[in-house]
Amino acid sequence: MRLLVGLGNPGSRYAMTRHNVGFMAVDAIAQRYRFAPFRAKFQGVISEGAIGDGKGGDAKVLVLKPETYMNASGDSVGAAARFYKIAPGEIAVFHDDLDLADGKLRVKRGGGAGGHNGLRSLDETLGPDYWRVRIGIGHPGMKELVEAYVLQNFFAEERQWLEPLLGAIAEAAPVLVADDPQAFMSKVAHILKPNKHTAPPHPNPLPGGEREGPAKREGEGEKEK
Repeated sequence: MRLLVGLGNPGSRYAMTRHNVGFMAVDAIAQRYRFAPFRAKFQGVISEGAIGDGKGGDAKVLVLKPETYMNASGDSVGAAARFYKIAPGEIAVFHDDLDLADGKLRVKRGGGAGGHNGLRSLDETLGPDYWRVRIGIGHPGMKELVEAYVLQNFFAEERQWLEPLLGAIAEAAPVLVADDPQAFMSKVAHILKPNKHTAPPHPNPLPGGEREGPAKREGEGEKEK
């Protein structure tokens, strides 16, 4: 059994924000493979389904979207992991990443939270040894703009790279479920390559938001509950 977790904040207010790209990714997976309708459980909503493992069989997969707000995501994920006896190495968490350029994707097991409050909560509950699927959202350029930036909706221009990326993540999900994260990243890149689409720099989202180098999420999440 595999547990795929999307990080985000619940409610329509946050539905299309950059911080909710993890929710969007697991929604795309659940839709593509026709998972059961989401139901409330574990302080979140959960769906069940099967994804071909690339070896002629199907892997049972759970998709979870915590509804605890980002800062307490570990409460929901920890409850689900304990109930189903799922080890951290069988959990993949999809989340936004400021330190990756728009539309870039990276996967790794373990590591630090990098200032991400959702990952910090998960680390406290599960330890660090789960898989992290990092989805780049770019950086506003100044650390004092980060909190407002991640809680802002994607611009229409950004959806030109976001929607193909979410589709590619869903299409490549069987490779991730088969425990081959490097091949998963390669397949996502291969799916997107025919479009030759490179995410353009996003327009400055806030006054003074010219792009600079990556910075940590200092103060990020203070408005989240």
